[in-house]
Amino acid sequence: MTKNLKILLAQLNPTVGALQQNLQLALGTLDEAVEQQVDILMFPELFLTGYFPEDLLLKPQFIADAIAVLHQFVAKTKTLDITVLMPTIWQQNANLFNAIAVIESGKIVDLRFKHSLPNDDVFYEKRYFTSGPLPEPVQIKGIKIGLPICEDIWSEKVTDHLASLGAELLLCPNGSPYWRDKQALRFKIVKKRISETSAPLLYLNQVGGQDELVFDGASFAFDEQQKLVFQGKSFESELIVSDWEKSDGKWQCTNGKNTNLVSVDEAPWRACVLGLRDYIHKNGFSSVVLGLSGGIDSAIVAAMAADALGPKNVHAIMLPYRYTSNDSLNDAKECATRLGIRYDIVPIDEPVTAANSALSEIFAGMEEDVAEENIQSRMRGLILMAVSNKLGSMLLTTGNKSEMAVGYATIYGDMNGGFNPIKDLAKMQVYHLADWRNSHMPGDCL
Repeated sequence: MTKNLKILLAQLNPTVGALQQNLQLALGTLDEAVEQQVDILMFPELFLTGYFPEDLLLKPQFIADAIAVLHQFVAKTKTLDITVLMPTIWQQNANLFNAIAVIESGKIVDLRFKHSLPNDDVFYEKRYFTSGPLPEPVQIKGIKIGLPICEDIWSEKVTDHLASLGAELLLCPNGSPYWRDKQALRFKIVKKRISETSAPLLYLNQVGGQDELVFDGASFAFDEQQKLVFQGKSFESELIVSDWEKSDGKWQCTNGKNTNLVSVDEAPWRACVLGLRDYIHKNGFSSVVLGLSGGIDSAIVAAMAADALGPKNVHAIMLPYRYTSNDSLNDAKECATRLGIRYDIVPIDEPVTAANSALSEIFAGMEEDVAEENIQSRMRGLILMAVSNKLGSMLLTTGNKSEMAVGYATIYGDMNGGFNPIKDLAKMQVYHLADWRNSHMPGDCL
């Protein structure tokens, strides 16, 4: 039985459904783990499939391919003196599990299944997975280690069971999305589980954007005394190595690095930028186009896009009509110039006039109202979509949450687009973030 462990937590950004890409990322990390001579390498929840695979899990071929990719990875460990904890899916008869494969020397030596399946908010794992039995600890180098998976630590049931069976350490892979003050909640939950089990807990979270979810990483560990012994970066991939030593019957971290988390002001910006970048890249795009009106919403989306993709990959178009003020024209141009992005002007007077003319017989005898007003917005949406189709850039939507909540938007007009980075920001948050960004250069931005 060893009294020393070197553990590597792989805080990485997988892509849902990209099995071979995730495999290559895992193999590169395995090489790094071997070079650093670690004892245990752990990946985030459902790493090989990406979190969350949703209805891909209803496709038998995807399940078979995912398990085949797991075996490809396992084969690469044959000559290595390392234990790998690889979260993925596993099938037994008709049951599909959210699982961890314990891998040593080219073999899957053990499996553990997620017991507590979340089925609320943005989670609906019960649609796909069977709940596993209460897990027992696994033996790694003679040490009993508990492997609760994400939701398993949100109540005491699983961790208490592991502790009752002698678990000395708890290693927990997660797919935990970001929201404001989420880290404080994670700390509270982990400390509660440690107070009940007297076992240090290492918490690994993935990083990256997946559709409407953003995972912020920020992996960490607390020792038995509920002391924070290491803290990973927010919103960035990172390989986190820590050394642990058993002394007087207790495991203590002898080498762990604490990184400051991003501020409460910076975090929403980083989340929006990361979510946008990953949505664009993971869907095979490299550039975006948006309507730049001279207002605050489109200005902040343009800035986020420039931070996420680089100014050369952002195309802004002003689409003025007869009511567009000179102030709006000047503000849009200055915004684009300051950001260093491409800027074009496409007036919509002629196409709007043509649309009104085409509808004149149908609308004859009726007062002008919202129908005519919405033609302006819809003409802008049509032109922006045409540019998107022609140039291969994804169109960004620029409405904030306050407007969307009350329906202050036009279907097939300013609601057009493939992604909206500020869809979860209320109007006052947009103003606050714009003010913050004007005086700060956030990390991991281009």
